[in-house]
Amino acid sequence: MILLSRTLLRTPGTIAGTTLLFPQRALATSATKKPRVVILGSGWAGNTLARRLDKQKYDVRLISPANHFLFTSLLPSTAVGTLEFRAIQEPVRTIAGLGEYYQAKALSLGVTEEGKTVVHCADLFKGHEFPVRYDYLVVAAGNKTNTFQTPGIAEREGKEVFFLKHLYHARQIRNRVLECFERASNPNITDFERDRLLSFVIVGGGPTSCEFTTELYDFLQQDVVQWYPDLMPHVRVTLVEAGPGLLGSFHQSLADYYLKKLKEKKIDVRLSMAVIGVELRPYAKANSTSDESPNSDVTNDPNHPHRSSALGQYTVAQFADGTELPFGTMVWSAGLAPVRFVKDAGFQLQRGRIVVDEYLRVPDHENVFALGDCAALVSGPLPPTASVAEQQAYYLGDCFNKYYYEAATRKEPLPLPGPVAPALMPWKLLEFLNPILCKSQPEFTYKNRGMMAGMGFGGGVTDLTNTDLPSPKTTMSGTAAFVTWRTTYLTKQLSWKNMMLIPMYWFKAMVFGRDISRF
Repeated sequence: MILLSRTLLRTPGTIAGTTLLFPQRALATSATKKPRVVILGSGWAGNTLARRLDKQKYDVRLISPANHFLFTSLLPSTAVGTLEFRAIQEPVRTIAGLGEYYQAKALSLGVTEEGKTVVHCADLFKGHEFPVRYDYLVVAAGNKTNTFQTPGIAEREGKEVFFLKHLYHARQIRNRVLECFERASNPNITDFERDRLLSFVIVGGGPTSCEFTTELYDFLQQDVVQWYPDLMPHVRVTLVEAGPGLLGSFHQSLADYYLKKLKEKKIDVRLSMAVIGVELRPYAKANSTSDESPNSDVTNDPNHPHRSSALGQYTVAQFADGTELPFGTMVWSAGLAPVRFVKDAGFQLQRGRIVVDEYLRVPDHENVFALGDCAALVSGPLPPTASVAEQQAYYLGDCFNKYYYEAATRKEPLPLPGPVAPALMPWKLLEFLNPILCKSQPEFTYKNRGMMAGMGFGGGVTDLTNTDLPSPKTTMSGTAAFVTWRTTYLTKQLSWKNMMLIPMYWFKAMVFGRDISRF
C-alpha cells in the first residue's frame, strides 16, 4: 500500500483509469502535429513561459545548461548555509506536459535543406552537437557576469574570485569561505597570511552584493564566533562599489539606511572605488645571493609578513586610487554581459541585449521572440530583474494561448495579439485581479511591483514608492521589511516541498546554527 501511494504521487499520467496528481510529460515524437515552441533558458522567463503555455495546443521544448529553475532572490542565503541549495531550485522536468528537455547550450540558428528552422545545440556533457527544429523560438537565455575585462578576474575565477549567479557559484563560495577558516586555524600560518585568508571582498553595490555581505556578516557573528573565536580579530569584510552609492535603483533614503547599517556592522564600504585588477604575487623568500641564510629572521620568525609554510602565492586586489588589499575570497557581482549565443546569433543588440518590439518579437527574425534579462524593448530597456522576466513570460504565454494558436496550426504569419492584462500581481492565485486593476492592451506593459533587499536576519529594505500595486506608496526598513521580504519570497515558491523546506532551514539556522562542514 505504501509503495502504491508513492507511485501515485510520483508517477505522472494515469494508472488503471485513475487520474494522478501530476500529469505525464508529453512524449516527444516526430508524429506530433502541434506547433513546436522551443524555449532557450530555464530562468525566470523561460521557466515561467514553459509552465504557462497550453500543452494541449503546443509542443513545448526547453533547452538550457541548467536542468533546474533557480529562485535567484534567495541565492545569497545558500552561499553561507542559511538555506540549503536544493531548497531554492525546481527541476525542469517537473513542468507539467513538457514535450522534451535537453541539457545543452544553444550555439546558432540555421535552416535545413528542407527549409526547417533549427537551433544548433551542444550537449553539455560531451559537447556533441545536434539540431532542434522549431516553429517558434523564444530566447530567454539570460546574461552572464560581466568582468569588464578587469585583469585577473577571469583568470582567478573559481579559485579566489567567485561570481554569484548560479547554484554552483554559491557552493564554490561556501566551500572557499570554510576553507579559508580551516587554513587560517593551522599553526604554521603567519599573521599576514591569516589576515589575508580572512579578508573577504565583495564587488558591486546592487541587491545581490549587499544581501550576500549581510548574510556573510550573520554567519561570522553567529557561527564563526562560536567555532573559530580566536580567528575573529583577523576577519575583515570589504564592500566595493564603483558608483557613488549602494542600491542605486532604490529610494535614496533606503540606500542611505542600508549604508548606515553596514557601517554599524563594521563593514568597510568603499564607494566610488573601482577594482582595476587582481594580482597573484609570490611570497618573498631568502635570496640565495644575499647574506640571508636558512636561519635568517625571514624563515625563522613565524610572524614575518612574507614567511609562508609553502612559499607560494597570494592574491591582492588593486583599486583605482592606488591602494591594495590582500584577500582570501572575492565575490564579484558587478555587472552583466551577454552569453555567447546572444552575441553570435546575428540579432540586433543594444548594450548586449536583443532588441525586441512591443510584442517581444525580434526584428528581422520571423517567429523568434526574446524576453527576460537578454532582451531590451526598442522603446527603452527595462531593468534585468526577475519581476520583468516573469511579467514578460506571462504576457507571451497569454499571446500564444489566446491569439496565436489558429495561425500557428495553419502555419500562417502570426497576427498581432489582442488585449492582454499586465501581470501586476506577484502571486498566481491573485492573477484574476490583473484585468480588474490594469488596463488590458495588445502591447507588453510592465508594472512596478516594488523592490526589496534583505539585510540578514531581522533587517531589510522595501521600496513601494513607485509601485503599481494597490498598496501605500511608501518605504519600509528594519523588521517590517524583513517580514515582507521573507513572506513574499516564501509564498512565491513553485512547490509545496520548498515552501516547507525553506522555513525549516531558517529555523535550523536560527536555533542550531549553520552547517560548517566542508565537502
